Amino acid sequence: MAKIQTSLRIEEQTLQEAKTVLKKMGLNFSEAVNIFAAMVVREKGLPFDLTAEEYPAIGENEAREKVRKAFDSMKEKRGVEADSFFSEMLNR
Repeated sequence: MAKIQTSLRIEEQTLQEAKTVLKKMGLNFSEAVNIFAAMVVREKGLPFDLTAEEYPAIGENEAREKVRKAFDSMKEKRGVEADSFFSEMLNR
C-alpha cells in the first residue's frame, strides 16, 4: 500500500517525551502513528476507552436546556467567564 506524507499539531514536550518512550520500544514516532491508525481501522474507533468519570452524566433534556440558556446569553451579548460557564454546565 502506498504511503503518503501528512502533518499534525502536537505539543512539543509531548512529542519529545513520546519519542523518548518509543525509542526505548524500538519504534519511531511515524511507526507509532501508523500502528495507531491501523488499530483505529481494525477497531472501527479508538483502540482504547475514553472516560470522563469526574463529570456527572446529565439527561438529554437538561443538556438541551443548558445549551438553550447559553445561546440566549450569546444572543443578548452577555459575556460569561469560561470557568463559570463550565462550572454551571457541570453543576459544580
